[in-house]
Amino acid sequence: MKHKTGRILAAGFAVVGLAALASCSGEQFHVTGSIANAKDSVLYFEHNGLDGFSTVDSVKLDEKGTFSFSGDRIDNPEFYRLRIAGQIINIGIDSTETVDVKATYPQMATDYTVNGSYENEKIKELALKQINLQARCQSILAERPDLADSIINVLMSDYKQDVSRNYIFKEPMRAYSYFALFQYIVIGNQAHLIFDPTKDLSDNKVFGAVATSWDTYYPGSERTQNLHNITIKGMKDERIVKAQNKPVELEAKEMGVVDLPLRDNRGAERHLTDFKGKVVLLNFHVFAVKGSTEYIMQMRDLYNKYHDRGLEIYMVSLDDNAHFWKEQVANLPWVNVYDDTGISQAYTAPAQALPIIYLIDRGNNIVKNPSQIKNLEEEIEKLL
Repeated sequence: MKHKTGRILAAGFAVVGLAALASCSGEQFHVTGSIANAKDSVLYFEHNGLDGFSTVDSVKLDEKGTFSFSGDRIDNPEFYRLRIAGQIINIGIDSTETVDVKATYPQMATDYTVNGSYENEKIKELALKQINLQARCQSILAERPDLADSIINVLMSDYKQDVSRNYIFKEPMRAYSYFALFQYIVIGNQAHLIFDPTKDLSDNKVFGAVATSWDTYYPGSERTQNLHNITIKGMKDERIVKAQNKPVELEAKEMGVVDLPLRDNRGAERHLTDFKGKVVLLNFHVFAVKGSTEYIMQMRDLYNKYHDRGLEIYMVSLDDNAHFWKEQVANLPWVNVYDDTGISQAYTAPAQALPIIYLIDRGNNIVKNPSQIKNLEEEIEKLL
């Protein structure tokens, strides 16, 4: 399983704060327009923020399909979207501009025009390119599965050359350049970043160009700091990759846990060492893989059966897409954390197939590693 693909999503569109949204002057930006053929549909205006997407406003469209949304002045570029069901139009907002959108449902993601914003014209160009790339990759996967990996790699490489040369390097200070950095395609329910320094170290130069430019134009903003963090992380990737190639499996002989100070889906830091006195099922999982729903149902059955007797599940997500992960764990009752630091390498050897489970006793000692667990429920019963 590819543990790192797309983790930058968590530090890109997933990690964009609202600090710059406050306005003392009362000045506002506006997003207006109309969506044809969408009578009685609910149009959502959503902000892409630190905790994922949040609804700013919504309206039930009438026969004309007109809408008007607004928000406080922004001192650095922020990102929003217009959405009806799964049809999305991405919008970049800077300062107090007015963006006018005309679209036709149900193809509004591709059938729309945007006026009054150079940034959003470019974002549309990039979005259409991304949709086209996605369609081509899906077609190749269906028609030539034997050659799909190599052909898709070529397509993504060509896409990166086009976008970096004709968009990002031309105007790295622009909102659309930031938008381009975090584009991805989905293959087999798995999100893959197009620009991904964890896989291609040359992509770090692209992130670095935008980070440097944003540091000049938007110093101190949360997005700028995120770009710096990603760039610095990318510079360390070569060392991390080398470390990952060394086989690792913790011996389970009353061994104390290696702590995992990771943040949960509400932003709180959770420590594995906080659960002394409980039996802990330490679980490394990827929600985007096939069969995840059935697996989570099995975990829910175990949790419901044994939680009152002292079982806790500490589930570490190694998904690529933090937004997707947060949606998947929103209603799960156990502890769910996301690893965008690489600290899970202490437990996840490259050769191990996910999900990976360790059992930890009430003394906070690892007593069973993955290779030692033959009957999970039976082992839990023994520890309880």
